[in-house]
Amino acid sequence: MSASSNDLPLPAPAAPAPAVTAFPVLATLSVCHLLNDLIQSLLPALYPLLKDAFALDFGQIGLITLTFQFTASLLQPVIGLYTDRHPKPYSLAIGMCSTLLGLLLLSRATSFPVLLVAAALIGTGSSVFHPESSRIARIASGGRHGLAQSLFQVGGNVGSAIGPLLAAWIVMPRGQVSVAWFALAALAAIVLLTRIGGWYAARLAAAPLRRGGGATAELRLPSRRIAGALLVLGLLIFSKYFYLASLTSYYTFYLMHRFGIDAQGAQLRLFVFLGAVAVGTIAGGPIGDRIGRRYVIWGSILGVLPFTLLLPHADLLWTTLLTIPIGLILASAFAAILVYAQDLVPGRPGTIAGLFFGFAFGMGGLGAAVLGQLADHAGIATVYALCAWLPAIGLLAWFLPALAPSPAAGGAAINGRT
Repeated sequence: MSASSNDLPLPAPAAPAPAVTAFPVLATLSVCHLLNDLIQSLLPALYPLLKDAFALDFGQIGLITLTFQFTASLLQPVIGLYTDRHPKPYSLAIGMCSTLLGLLLLSRATSFPVLLVAAALIGTGSSVFHPESSRIARIASGGRHGLAQSLFQVGGNVGSAIGPLLAAWIVMPRGQVSVAWFALAALAAIVLLTRIGGWYAARLAAAPLRRGGGATAELRLPSRRIAGALLVLGLLIFSKYFYLASLTSYYTFYLMHRFGIDAQGAQLRLFVFLGAVAVGTIAGGPIGDRIGRRYVIWGSILGVLPFTLLLPHADLLWTTLLTIPIGLILASAFAAILVYAQDLVPGRPGTIAGLFFGFAFGMGGLGAAVLGQLADHAGIATVYALCAWLPAIGLLAWFLPALAPSPAAGGAAINGRT
């Protein structure tokens, strides 16, 4: 008796095609991050020039940084939440237009309030750029989330390192008006981000979002444990960015005050530190993909403590050399922290990116303001003696729950939900 068609073995379901990492998209995002953060880094790099031109004290310098960081940090979580639900492919290019206006205003500012408005415009552009581009990087990751975030973030760190160097070579000799030349960087970023918007719009058209709550992702841990882990991550961000604020905003003044070097010499040493940050950033994400992000977070925050404790007691040569391991080790944390948080709360990559970028910017701005007041009242050397202990907060990483690696197959959905 012949077998009926119902008795025939069914073919095995086809395995999903392996996700492909969109390296051209990640590379373009990284270049745009470089241009964006190059422009942002001009502001603190110009502090010595602005301090003399406008007769500013350290408290006013801290207020400029606070204004920039506050506008960035306040809007980022809101923008991340909104674009998770309602993606806007060309929002990145529009946000960069705000940065362009702030840059041009900074080059022509004639008073302290105008400086604050320019800082706010640059901060607003940043508030759009970071959560949305971080979310697109996750979509383009092909499941290699740590690698994608590191590639994206290293562009920003390279830009932050180049900015002070270009300020020393271009702006310091030629004055405030020469800042307008950097509008070319903003225009280039607008062109590139428009192309990224076209790529993202095509992805949206090919796989439109499901409306009405059809694409919710399950939490991997109880809500209370997730809240506790996010609190620990927030405290680690606090320690990292308060310490970074002491270097990005006041390191040049510290070197000039303690060792008597000129502004250009101090800017070159700031470039050494920021270059180390750029190199360190690229390592944290891929290592976290391989061995687990919790270990990277633990080592990168706490591991920097011996070097920060030595820094206030070092001579000029050793101060310069110590900032290299500080930058390398500390910079590896953020990509791991961000992807770990996105894995904790699946389905909301833009919201988490906006929250953590925003909180990081806010802590940087608050740190600059607080440390500026401290420097005015207790001296710049006291700032570094106290900040040296901040990485000890890294001990809290012990309380982070271990997470299994997030599945790489299939990458990220168009709306960022895995």
